[in-house]
Amino acid sequence: MTPALPSAPAGAVRRWSTDAVGAAERLDYWVGAICEGFLEMAATSPRSADFHSSLEAVDWGPVSVNQVRGSAQDVYRTRAAIARSRENFCYLLCKTDSAWSAVQASRGARLLPGDLVLVDSRERYEFHFPERADTVSLQLRPEWLERWLPDIRAAAGRRIDGQQGWGRALSAFACQLTPALAAAPPLPASLLTDQLGALIALAAGAPPHDEPALASLRRRILDRVRERHAEPGLTAAAIAADLGISERTLHRSLAGGELSFAHHLMACRMEVAARLLADARFDRLTVAEIGRRVGLLDASHFVRTCRTRLGATPAQLRRQRR
Repeated sequence: MTPALPSAPAGAVRRWSTDAVGAAERLDYWVGAICEGFLEMAATSPRSADFHSSLEAVDWGPVSVNQVRGSAQDVYRTRAAIARSRENFCYLLCKTDSAWSAVQASRGARLLPGDLVLVDSRERYEFHFPERADTVSLQLRPEWLERWLPDIRAAAGRRIDGQQGWGRALSAFACQLTPALAAAPPLPASLLTDQLGALIALAAGAPPHDEPALASLRRRILDRVRERHAEPGLTAAAIAADLGISERTLHRSLAGGELSFAHHLMACRMEVAARLLADARFDRLTVAEIGRRVGLLDASHFVRTCRTRLGATPAQLRRQRR
């Protein structure tokens, strides 16, 4: 029998906001806020000039209820941070307004609005919020979660479909657990946290739905991406129409694999670019032409992508071969 958990008293909401500092200091302030409110992590943002974020949190027995609102950003839990940590937690995250992605160790998932993901801070993870970071994040003590899941690490990093089955029930319930509700719960906290644990067990502990069919469709999608990767501006909608499926089905099929459509498309383009740059027969082609042949018409974008994905510029890759 689960022991009774104390209800958080009204007014126990802790708050952090970048409004407290000037624009130039906001990102640094935010890194400090998430380290204090959660645990040690790093964060970057493409919106550093007008960055804004806030965090509200309530400790609730073995569960802490957190609400993040803010600008586009990328959050990282590194090996160094893990080594320095005195304690660790699991996090269940749900975001309802836009797509985002999460990576736990070597497992990645693209999350659509309403989907959830569970991560374990004892292993590296990354969160990528390309539009906004508005997210419910439930901090769970591992010893509590182990009452509900037999293998936390097997569940970590896997997308939980928030549109069907128990995932839909978990998504709806998790999004109701705001800091304001946790500070003044309408029912005993022990009852609500037991409900949360049961839904996690049903949604995250269930085997993937129709895995052979999903794997087959995923292979068809990736094969078509490889066939059409050289088309500039290739979109998920175009591939979906080519295969006679909806764009949503395409994204959900890829969500069970290694990240998003854009990730797979760029990986394919860079694989071909690396092969062309490694082959002396193509040395007569300019860098811009190599980029065009893999679907990237902007030469400067192609150079930056090579540096990021392949570790060197096209010119450097050619010199390394000689």
